Amino acid sequence: MTMPPTCSGLLCLSLLLGKSLLVSSVQVVTSGQQSISLNGKWTLENSNGSLSLPAEVPGCVHTALLKQGYIQDPYYRFNDVAYGWIALDNWTYTTTFTVPSDMRAKQRVMLVFEGIDTISTVSLNGAAVGRTDNMFLQYDFSVGALLTEGDNVLTVSLASPVRYAAQRSEAHSYRVPPDCPPEVQQGQCHVNYIRKEQSSFSWDWGPSFPTAGLWKGVRLEAYDVLREVHLATVPVYNQTSSGWSLQVELQVEVVAEVTRGQLTLSLPGLDTQQTFPVQFLPGRTRNTYTLHVNTSGPVELWWPSGHGDQPSYPLTLQGVLGPGLTFTADTKVYFRTVELVQEPVPGSPGLSFYFRVNGKAVFMKGSNWIPTHSFQDLVSPAGVRSLLESAVAANMNALRVWGGGVYQQDLFYSLCDELGVMVWQDFMFACALYPTEEDFMDSVREEVRQQVRRLKSHPSVVLWSGNNENEVALATNWFGIPGPERPLYVKDYVKLYVDNIRALVLEEDQSRPFLASSPTNGLASERQGWVADDPYDPRYGDTHYYSYSRDCWDWSAFPRTRFASEYGFQSWPSFSTLQKVSVPEDWSWDGPFSSHRQHHAEGNRQMLEQAGLHYHLPNATDPLRRYKHTLYITQVMQAQCVKAQTEFYRRSRSEVVGGKGHTMGALYWQLNDIWQAPSWSSIGLGVVLVPAGPRVHAELARDPRAREQCHAHLPAARRRLAQGLWKLHPPLLLAGLPPGGQPRGPVGPRKPPLPLLAARRRGHRDPSHHYGGAWGRGARLHRHPALHLRGPLRLAGRGGRPRALRLQRLPHGLQEPGGGLRPLGPHQRGGTGPGPHSHLAEGRLLMSRGVASGPRA
Repeated sequence: MTMPPTCSGLLCLSLLLGKSLLVSSVQVVTSGQQSISLNGKWTLENSNGSLSLPAEVPGCVHTALLKQGYIQDPYYRFNDVAYGWIALDNWTYTTTFTVPSDMRAKQRVMLVFEGIDTISTVSLNGAAVGRTDNMFLQYDFSVGALLTEGDNVLTVSLASPVRYAAQRSEAHSYRVPPDCPPEVQQGQCHVNYIRKEQSSFSWDWGPSFPTAGLWKGVRLEAYDVLREVHLATVPVYNQTSSGWSLQVELQVEVVAEVTRGQLTLSLPGLDTQQTFPVQFLPGRTRNTYTLHVNTSGPVELWWPSGHGDQPSYPLTLQGVLGPGLTFTADTKVYFRTVELVQEPVPGSPGLSFYFRVNGKAVFMKGSNWIPTHSFQDLVSPAGVRSLLESAVAANMNALRVWGGGVYQQDLFYSLCDELGVMVWQDFMFACALYPTEEDFMDSVREEVRQQVRRLKSHPSVVLWSGNNENEVALATNWFGIPGPERPLYVKDYVKLYVDNIRALVLEEDQSRPFLASSPTNGLASERQGWVADDPYDPRYGDTHYYSYSRDCWDWSAFPRTRFASEYGFQSWPSFSTLQKVSVPEDWSWDGPFSSHRQHHAEGNRQMLEQAGLHYHLPNATDPLRRYKHTLYITQVMQAQCVKAQTEFYRRSRSEVVGGKGHTMGALYWQLNDIWQAPSWSSIGLGVVLVPAGPRVHAELARDPRAREQCHAHLPAARRRLAQGLWKLHPPLLLAGLPPGGQPRGPVGPRKPPLPLLAARRRGHRDPSHHYGGAWGRGARLHRHPALHLRGPLRLAGRGGRPRALRLQRLPHGLQEPGGGLRPLGPHQRGGTGPGPHSHLAEGRLLMSRGVASGPRA
């Protein structure tokens, strides 16, 4: 396939999956190079020696203490506060290992730490070999001269991240806000002074667990002539010749004087092979080779999910450097181009803001990704895969990796490549100003360099973004900075994100766009010195929008923006989820446990007020039943809020009203949870995906035979319920269809939605029905038929206009066919999310978006 003629410029370079050796993503075999893993059992000790225990590496202090029985589940009840002492202590990891004589005899032996969290001193056999101060860096130390014939003792002494951050703040010549998080978060202060996961000191959806540990692998590498440090490739499309070439970037570390030889690159799937003379100088060198792709056949392109396939081509690299010294590597190549289009919009004074992939405009639809656990060593590959496959099954094609967490593991990006999920990649800076001292900047520059080299070969990564909400924090003065002092902070902002991060990104990777912040006015912000007067201007760039006081069904409250990169509303998780980390005395809406878990000021009040606009609030006399009902009603409320706003942005794609509109992206906040607490997420902690149920489109309401075929996929008991639902409520099911029987476009809050009343339990699937919806052709409404069999329904609205179906009397004591369910009512947690999670065994009850039904925008 040739590239469309609309693609042009540097942004029309494309990405190939060539993995960075910084994290051993590509298996490169170099003759004469040896490696020993130091992962496994280490010893962990606190500062005064009162605690000494075995510890696994990779791992962290908290999980080591948990596995050895020194602490309970850190997520249990109030343990996030009770275990605050862990982050205030210093800890030392120790291991003993031997090194074969032939490995010690190599010209160079490197000790490689793929990730240390965070402030540490590394010693080998009593001699200090280096210090670390950045969780996001790989550290390499030359240790050949320190190795002994027998046992070698390696220690990593970790300083308290909380005390370190406080000391850096105190030593700084001027205040860099914010000092501390809001009191309701019960967190730690000055996280902006330390290069680690910013949300580990607390966030409004997460606990305070300032971790310390060896969170990634440790190994020894030995070699005589060279070792490969980095391999990446960038396919380039030439519009003039309508052909592709492949730039292969190879960085090596050389011990010898000058190393010469030849390098052969092969793309057998495209009948392409070329050999190059190579010369590596002493030290670290980076060479780039251009492989011209055979143009006799078509090159299949990588497309976002819903727009095409994600084909790859095997790439083989073979190097020969004199007698007996060779190196090889095998990886996959993906071809695609990406542009961020900011150009005049007809009928508007602003600029567009959308992504063009392979010359085609793409509407980004998806969510925001936060850390999936407070302890990164407990993040499982199966869990990552489940979340990503859930997103794709829900018709998402994009995720934003939020800047207050961590750069994700290699598996995340590889799966996004395979699944066609576009990744908006933030750098790890969020909701704060940052120091610009030289040692801090040196660490940041190396962080950016390493992460860009590691990730730039993934076609899924379509954007680099400098930070989360720091431009708007300055522009709207979140931190109360006096006017005369503002230029100092603007200068620091530009120095960090523009003069350093942006400059390094452009130096390392010109194949995808860069934004300094999100939200931002994009090019308009640049013209105003990188900090716009109003970064929320909907006529430019992207916006984040939250309103907890206005009626979330009222679409007139939403900004008619070019791109919605954050929006959402809170809900509580299911009772069964909370039950795992609480005791009966905690099960009260107004009790200490509920207050402790709610990290968003006034969040519980806001949820009830919003729910009360359209639903009867729980009033059961039994306290436990009322608590369960209240949890449930927050989910129903959140479902409708996110549904209404998502559909508004989808409709606004083709509208420009008052110069605003032409919306080309909707990424709701947020996809996943980090612990069991109220949050904006659509998937609760520990959710397991179950097989997708039948797809029932709205048009089935007019086709009994099609309904029967769909029902055939259900177990017998469920099939009877589904059939009964159609018989009892055809007027409701047909309400979302026009006279012609075809699904409508996105249904707005002024069109009567089907009732969002559902009960899902692990291992059971509810019948689900589509109508014109938010992500695919239809939106899936999960409903428990029993809720329609008992309890009168009425249409509630204003001015005689129907707005919502409201259940007048909640049915109790109803049982699911097959038994085993608690009484049904608004206390039951549904299995869907505000985005699109229709087949989750346990999660937040929210609108689920249809699975692969029809064309996707």
